[in-house]
Order: sequence, then C-alpha cells, then structure tokens
Amino acid sequence: MNEPLDLATLRVIVAAAELGSISAAGDRLQLAVAAASARITALEEALGLRVFERSSRGVRLTPAGQMLVRRGREILVDMDRLSVDLHDYAKGLQGHVRLAANTSAMLEVLPAKLDRMAREHPLIRIDVVEHGSLDIPLLLLEGRADLGIVDMAHAPHGITLTDCFSDTLVLVVPAGHALAGAAPLALEQALDEQFIALHDGTALSSRLMRSASQAGKALKIRMQMRSFDAVCRMVAGGLGVAVLPLQAIGPQLASLPLAAVPLTDAWAARTHRIALRSGVEPSPATLTLIDFLLR
Repeated sequence: MNEPLDLATLRVIVAAAELGSISAAGDRLQLAVAAASARITALEEALGLRVFERSSRGVRLTPAGQMLVRRGREILVDMDRLSVDLHDYAKGLQGHVRLAANTSAMLEVLPAKLDRMAREHPLIRIDVVEHGSLDIPLLLLEGRADLGIVDMAHAPHGITLTDCFSDTLVLVVPAGHALAGAAPLALEQALDEQFIALHDGTALSSRLMRSASQAGKALKIRMQMRSFDAVCRMVAGGLGVAVLPLQAIGPQLASLPLAAVPLTDAWAARTHRIALRSGVEPSPATLTLIDFLLR
C-alpha cells in the first residue's frame, strides 16, 4: 500500500491537532485550507481509519490520531534537527578533519588556533597527528589525512601548497659559549661545532645538511633527538649547538642556560604552508579549519 504519509502531511496533522482546526493549521503552514484538508483525507482513506473527528467547532483527535501525532512530533523534531545538522555541515560548522602537522606548527600556532576553533565550532572534530614535513604529502595522497602543514618550498606532484605562517631559525648555543653574544652569523661560521640535530628525514635536518654541503663541509652531528625540547636540554648541558625555530623554543630559552644567535642565511626565514591533495575538494569542515589557520 502506497500511504500518502509524508512530512508535509505530518506537519498539517500536528498543527491541526495543536490548534484544533484545519483552517488554523493551513494558516500556520501557509497552505490553502482545501489543500490541508485534502492531505488529511487522503491519508485517512489510505490507512482506512480516522485521524480526526470533525465538527463545526473544529477537529478532535481519534485514538489513532493521538498515536500518530505523538510519534509525528518526534519524527518532525528529528527531521528538523537533521536539517539543521546538514545545513551546518554544508557551512563547515560540523564535521571531522584529520590534520597532519609538523613540529613547528604544533608548537607555534596550532594550540591557539585550535583552541579558538574548538570554542567557535565545537561540533567539528579535529584529529591532529605530528609528522615530519617530508612525510605529510604521502599521508595526503593516500587519503590518511585531509590537511597538512609543512615546511616545504615546492609542492610535490599531486599536492597544492598555500602560505600559512612564518618563523625564524636561530643557532642555539649554551649560555657560556663563545658564540653566545655573537652578532648575526652564517651557519658556515659554526660548522666546526658539534651539532645536536633532529632525527634524519625532517625538513630542518635536510636544510642543515644541504647548507653544510654547499659550504664544502660536513655537518658534525654528535647526537640526534626527536623533539625540540630534548635538543635544547642537550645544548644546555654543553654537548653541542643546534639550529631551531626561535618561535618554538621560547619556554626553553626562558628556563634553560641557552642563547639564541640570529642566522643570516636566507633559508633561516621559513614559510610553513598548508598542504592539500590536488584535485580533491576539501570538505566544508576542512575549509573552516583552513580559514582559522589563515587568520
């Protein structure tokens, strides 16, 4: 049996039950009285039962009508909520974003950006994972991340890049080191030092290796760490020097016996970029996150 019970008819029945009049229900819903009455009649005929008892004073629900209105209200509330949810999703107010970010982004910009976004868009869930810049494009291409933040000058094949934020690399030395009070210098002037470096495969490590090679020297790596904090602590212990982003190590500079020496190398001024998979339309929630990152 093809029952003419649709949302529009359900709204007419609920309105008529609440107002006690089909005419009043038509007015509320901006529907002609004849059309509203025809919907109710068609449903009653299809079901083979009466929804309303009609009289000159209006309409009154039958027992079957009472059950229909009770369940109908629940359905209409759910549908209205679904409509709002779909509208919010289309506007980027709901959803799920998988963000892969490099360490600098995790320390320098994401805490404040994600906190603000969580307060303004609590229904968008953001899963954040930390990866090296060189690994993030593969995550995007394989569909394991929706959005990346990378330290990368040129986009790999299949990736698009958009400037996001900048930071500055400095030479980090122990507070009592001979270079602690030095004027800005080029990395080449520090290549006789032992370096505390990040693990291989990071964009920063690649820059240092390339710069040393261009100067005709090898980078003397004493040890490799997996975090900026660990690098700073080893430098503070007098075990070597390091190159790190100034904006990411403020707490360490304030609490450990360290000094930051400016570098004159052009590559010391970095631009971190938002990375997306080319040819794939970002979800509304992803576009909302991008908007927050670019503010």
